[in-house]
Amino acid sequence: MTSSPPTVDVHAHVLHETILDLSRDKVVLTGFGTVPAEERAKGSPREKTFEMMLKPDAHLAEMDRRAVDVHVLAASTVIQGTFWASAEEDARLCRLMNDRMAEWVASAPDRFVGTMVLPFQDLALTMAELERCRASLGLTIVNAPASAKGVYLGQPRFHDFWRQVEALGLVVIVHPDGVQDLWFQQYSLWNSIGQPIEETKFISSLIYEGTLDRFPDAKIIVSHGGGYLPLFMGRLNRNVTNKPFTTVNIKGMPSDYLRRLYFDTCVYDPVTLARLIETVGYDRVLLGSDFPVGDVDPYVLTNQLTGLSDKERAAINGGTASTLLGLGRQAASLERAHAAG
Repeated sequence: MTSSPPTVDVHAHVLHETILDLSRDKVVLTGFGTVPAEERAKGSPREKTFEMMLKPDAHLAEMDRRAVDVHVLAASTVIQGTFWASAEEDARLCRLMNDRMAEWVASAPDRFVGTMVLPFQDLALTMAELERCRASLGLTIVNAPASAKGVYLGQPRFHDFWRQVEALGLVVIVHPDGVQDLWFQQYSLWNSIGQPIEETKFISSLIYEGTLDRFPDAKIIVSHGGGYLPLFMGRLNRNVTNKPFTTVNIKGMPSDYLRRLYFDTCVYDPVTLARLIETVGYDRVLLGSDFPVGDVDPYVLTNQLTGLSDKERAAINGGTASTLLGLGRQAASLERAHAAG
């Protein structure tokens, strides 16, 4: 392992076998039951991929092979999302996953940083589970979808959530659980273009509903480089003069809000990543590989960007994430949670 700063991949997935089985035919990966689930034949590459999401030892071994010090773990909601369940069942399954997440972190607290999933369809249940995770499990990062039951998280109904996030200094990592329009099941478009579209809609919701103005200190990371929006701000800025009614809830140009957010490097194209860094700044971009289903080499894109200085590369590969996520505070948070329990 390296010394300081550690390399940090903020986009790594884990699973819970019970939730995985329950949600098998209800999530975007299987077309919400319209596409047969792929089998995991013994010894197959697919089985090994799932082992890395189900078994901490297998996960750690691959981290070592990839020379990554720390993984920020998040339940893969496209594989085992719980949005289909009733509010009460959703909350129960979230508790199950969050308890498992705490077990993963406890097994290797210097390598794993945990996140919590929340039953966003019911805000009261969301807030209760958030507090339980923070106080009892020591989790301070939220793994959030782009929307809940079709309502994007920038909408006013979620203001109490964002207020608490800001007040407690929590971090929210947004990863869509999948576009539900079955058109996107063709050619697996739900994955290639559907996820970036969902992230684009989420960021638009945050900006245009005035959520980022209300909660300017909320710490938000958007997966997959933020989708298409960071690269298409020209059209949004044009609307300020062309359609001024669109700015009724905001105080600045739409592009002014990008540096309120953080974005991971999971874009699979060095030209796109270079443009993202140019648009938002290197200090707003974090290493993210979509482990274990994304880039086998998490540094493949940053290594191709020859224009980065050593300082900028180190910040993207872990320095900024270490500060943002308070990696030095995780141990203290865990100790308090264990003492309270």
